[in-house]
Amino acid sequence: MNLDYSDDQKAFRAEVQAFLDAELPERLTDAGRKGRAPNKAEYEEWHAILNRRGWLAVNWPVAFGGTGWDAVQRHIFEEETTARGAPRIVPFGLHMLGPVLQKFGSEEQQNHWLPRILSGEDWWCQGYSEPGAGSDLASLKCEAVRDGDHFLVNGQKTWTTLGQHANMIFCLVRTSKEGKPQEGISFLLIDMNSPGVEVRPIVLLDGSAEVNEVWFTDVKVPASNIVGEVNKGWTYAKYLLTHERTNIAGVGFANAGLANLKRIARAEVDGDRPLNDNPHFAARVARVEIDLMAMATTNLRVVSAAASGQAPGPESSMLKVKGTIIRQEINALTRTAIGPWALPFQSETLEGSNEGEIGPDYAQRATGQYLNNRKLSIYGGSNEVQRSIIAKSLLEL
Repeated sequence: MNLDYSDDQKAFRAEVQAFLDAELPERLTDAGRKGRAPNKAEYEEWHAILNRRGWLAVNWPVAFGGTGWDAVQRHIFEEETTARGAPRIVPFGLHMLGPVLQKFGSEEQQNHWLPRILSGEDWWCQGYSEPGAGSDLASLKCEAVRDGDHFLVNGQKTWTTLGQHANMIFCLVRTSKEGKPQEGISFLLIDMNSPGVEVRPIVLLDGSAEVNEVWFTDVKVPASNIVGEVNKGWTYAKYLLTHERTNIAGVGFANAGLANLKRIARAEVDGDRPLNDNPHFAARVARVEIDLMAMATTNLRVVSAAASGQAPGPESSMLKVKGTIIRQEINALTRTAIGPWALPFQSETLEGSNEGEIGPDYAQRATGQYLNNRKLSIYGGSNEVQRSIIAKSLLEL
């Protein structure tokens, strides 16, 4: 694979930069600078801006309304948008459910749900994890029982990211208790506004309520909302998770974090020498930068293979493990670099995500990001489980 950008790719980068100059409002990047997550309206505004340009579904084929971009174009786009501090594209509909529907959904499901994802009419969240069924997802107990032309759903999901904003949730549900646990799971689309659905926020260490518990009590769901075949949901879930784990590598976010870390390390504070003059600290920054460059190259190879029709295998697990380690190391180094401003936020500043402007601008988001990104080791399948997947796949254990 040629790692040098071609003239066409350089021209594409310039096109993306010009688009961001013209279309990315400063108010949308200001949220990240102040260390708070975008609110629902800000996510939706950026979603609409990208959709108008036709640059929203970067991983979809043109036939379904996507960009049809190759892996390098997607990499360039992610690199430029994260460097500018644009809100992330909420991944659940676009990057997770969309590919599943395109591969396994019926034509009716594709025609109904995919345009609504693009328009923003539906905000999706993911219903996989349960208490006692996170990394061991096959242990899930949320049950869907057939009742005529509907299913009745009872159970609980947890760690449902941005579920407080969603009107739809794609769920793994148990439709059979016969045979192996994986053989009795189905992939079901549920309207969050249905009677019997309750969303309860979970307050995190940084004071935010990004994740939720979702409870289902006799929730009535049309049988037509089953994706693919009944009891084949495990196959569809694994397909989705390979896409999620590749995205969790977060090359663009890591690049942006590394650039911010370098700016802090080069700064002189009160006449002191820059922290980057400390050889031990500089060596740690250099080491994480080398790891990031290697991971970015691997990520390009994996998404290139996926674009050519190859399903990501253990490589997606490798990217998930290495990507989370790199991002957490960048977070830790940033907290080291900002010194006393890395102290935990005062309780009164937690509500409102530190809009009280504690310390210099570059310190605003460091502690919140460090605390929030501890979850990276767990979601999408814990790093320990991913290492087992890698060992079984490559060593044929």
